[in-house]
Amino acid sequence: MTPAPAPTAMPLRQALRVAEGPITLLGYDPASKPLSPGSKSKALKELASTGAVLASQQEMLYANGASGDPRRVLLVLQGTDTSGKDGVVRHVVGQVGPAGVSITSFKRPTAEEAAHHFLWRIRRALPAAGMIGVFNRSHYEDVLVTRVHQSIDGPAWAERIADINAFERQLSDSGTVLVKCFLHISYSEQRKRLLARLDDPSKLWKFNPADIEERAYWSDYQSAYAAAIAATSTEAAPWHIVPSDSKWYRNWAVSQLLRDALLGLELSYPPADFDVEAARARLRPPF
Repeated sequence: MTPAPAPTAMPLRQALRVAEGPITLLGYDPASKPLSPGSKSKALKELASTGAVLASQQEMLYANGASGDPRRVLLVLQGTDTSGKDGVVRHVVGQVGPAGVSITSFKRPTAEEAAHHFLWRIRRALPAAGMIGVFNRSHYEDVLVTRVHQSIDGPAWAERIADINAFERQLSDSGTVLVKCFLHISYSEQRKRLLARLDDPSKLWKFNPADIEERAYWSDYQSAYAAAIAATSTEAAPWHIVPSDSKWYRNWAVSQLLRDALLGLELSYPPADFDVEAARARLRPPF
């Protein structure tokens, strides 16, 4: 078993955590690299070693879940288009055994989903005990897009925010560790990444012309994200703003936050619920 190192990611968790009170994203530099290991090559090496720890920790989490432990981890990824949600899933979560991970990407609600409370489909996608769940977009879409395009009014938005806080508090109380990451990129970086998609035939399937139209609402989205993050960064479920203009820093930082969450559970393998020596004796050759 790979030994779990000391939780050195704790300072990063504190550095990226959103402070209480109103915020503006103008106060967060998407090109910054707080507590960076210093270079891309060093970050990639640390990401690989952290991956081994994530895999080991997840196996213990899974083993405990199979033994009745209700704990689980939920990684919530939010960000504008091209902010790197898929990249985090591939480069960070992809280092963990697939049997212990559930990934859900929330799109526009279907007719059935829209007929229910907005958290209905979210509850149905929660990870089982012992699993790491990933929400690639999440319940926050229902207080972001709806606010920007004014499909709900102020009181309805506030009611949904209250519902989210109560929902996340319930999750935390029932043994779910939430790791909420806002992948923060700049307007110019998004343009660069959209152009890169158009230049790469293998990425054209990811390009949506509607994304260009949405860029006209950039300031509105920044305000909506800031309001939602400030209103829902709680002790039970704090937000972390991850500067994401640098892809390698983004992946390194999220891996550290996820590792820190798992190490905080102080996991170990559950003891056997049977007589180990008796089982060993039955398997010895009869001579």
